[in-house]
Formats: sequence, C-alpha cells, structure tokens
Amino acid sequence: MKISALILVKDEEEMIEDCLKQLNFADQIIVLDQNSRDNTVGIARKYTKDIFKTKEEGFDKNRNTLAKMAKGDWLLYVDADERLDETLVKEIKTAIYEDKYAAYLGPHPTKWGRTAECSAFYFPRKNIILGKWLKHTGFWPDYVPRLFKCSKLVKWQGKVHESPQIIGGFGYFKTPLSHFTAQSMSKMIKKSIKWAKIEAELSLKDKHPQVTILKVVKAMLFEFIKRFFINKGFLDGTVGLIESVYQAYHKAMVLTYLWEMQTHDK
Repeated sequence: MKISALILVKDEEEMIEDCLKQLNFADQIIVLDQNSRDNTVGIARKYTKDIFKTKEEGFDKNRNTLAKMAKGDWLLYVDADERLDETLVKEIKTAIYEDKYAAYLGPHPTKWGRTAECSAFYFPRKNIILGKWLKHTGFWPDYVPRLFKCSKLVKWQGKVHESPQIIGGFGYFKTPLSHFTAQSMSKMIKKSIKWAKIEAELSLKDKHPQVTILKVVKAMLFEFIKRFFINKGFLDGTVGLIESVYQAYHKAMVLTYLWEMQTHDK
C-alpha cells in the first residue's frame, strides 16, 4: 500500500515547510498551488517535484484534481497549517499497513470495526486560534475527513464547506490533528472578507430571503450566544470571547454582502 499526501496551497511560505517536513513517511507528495505570490513554490520544491498550478478557487474542484494526480492507494489530504504528530502518523500506518483495530466507527468509541471495512477516516482536529487550543466554543473535536482509499473516493463537492462522497464507511482516529489557524486578527479578518463574499454569492443563488436589519442583528446575537454560552466559549477565556464575537461578526458580514448583492440586483 502506498500513500499520496495532497496539499492545496496559496501564499503559505510561513507554513509550508513544516507541513512538508512531516510528510516524509508518504510515498508521494503533491502540491497544487493557487497562484501564490510569495515563496511557497520555491520552498515546496525542496520536498517534492510534483508541484502543479491551478486557477480554480473552489476547494472541491481542487481536491478532485489532486485525487486524479495521485498514484497512491491511499490519499492523505493535509492543509499547510495542519500538523501530524508521531502518534497520529503511527495510527495512520497501522490502519493502512497492518489492518489492525485502529479506528472506531463513530465519534464515540462504542462500536469498533476492522480497518478493512473503512474506506476513509475522520481525524479529530485541535483548532489553535490566536495561539490557544480552543477546547470549547464549538471547535472541538471538529472531525475532518482527511484519509481516503483512492478507489473508494467518488468526488468532493461544495465550494466553501466541501464534503467527500465515498463508497463504504468512515472510521474515526483517536489522535488529533493540530490546526494552527487564525494566528492573528488581521489574518482572520482577511479570511472572512474572502469567504463571506463566497458564502453570500451561494446564498444569493439559493434565493435567500431579503436581508433586513432585524435578520442581521438576530444572526449575530444567535451566533454569539451559541458560541459563548451554549458551546461554553467562556471556558476558553479571553480567546473564547474574542472568537465568539468574531464568529458573530462573520455572520453579519455574510448577510451584509448578501444585502448588497440583493440591492444591486434590484
């Protein structure tokens, strides 16, 4: 069994080297670059020759492109800001090479199954925001699909929150993947500006009802209450408060862009 590690990048010169270093156990590393303007590609060349360019913005289409390029029996998708420790790498190898009871068949370890029955695996993900691992605020365990048997992956779909279609069932690893996201407020806001516009465009295509002031206020309040109180963001301290406010702000931004588009259309 061979593993192809697949990485989609754009302007990740700060993160890409540590990402690629950790993938030395993979048989193939493929980097798909979204026209980076920094030294991302130059750094990546030190670790792999399989570097390709894409003009496509959609995560789903780019993940499908990476899958088509891969030569491995298993596909491991890794973002530039995600890190695997030795225990997780060992768990991956055990699942692929040894066919052991390495994964349980649900987010709660009540039903166990052989790896051979799993076509793909979810990883629990530790989201480290502004330098702090948020154990609450709706960010843990944040299961993400990352490992797939190549022959069982049908396709990815969804421009923003892409999801995979597979033949067979999912397993769940126990060891978490570390996600060093949102390391500064300026980067968080820059990311929101980009994705809020896309989310608003998708909502417009789905004929979302006309945005009003009341709807914006209600969305912000609901998101803050959900994150800070229901999901116990207050237990994450100052960063939990900041992230709860930020998520409410993001909701307002999506609706504001949508309102702008609806008004322009009229």
